[in-house]
Amino acid sequence: MSKGNWPLWEVFIRSRQGLNHKHVGSIHAADAEMAIDNARDVYTRRSEGVSIWVVESSQVQASNPTEQGPMFDPAEDKVYRHPTFYTIPEEIGHM
Repeated sequence: MSKGNWPLWEVFIRSRQGLNHKHVGSIHAADAEMAIDNARDVYTRRSEGVSIWVVESSQVQASNPTEQGPMFDPAEDKVYRHPTFYTIPEEIGHM
């Protein structure tokens, strides 16, 4: 496999202060092990990461931007998602 045919990998890094991984960029690599090594060399030069995830770009599934309304609109028929009918005791104060 030549370098021009290497698949694209998405790189996610968890920082020392964070609890979640964040997408930091993409790299080309022949396999997952090489992708992690390359991601370490490219995206953690200053020792800012404690964990690396790589995902082959072809395996990432995304929602369709043209369907954002139905996908992200709140479900009005699910009243339990809207806590407007709960009463908050006065001793709790502001939440």
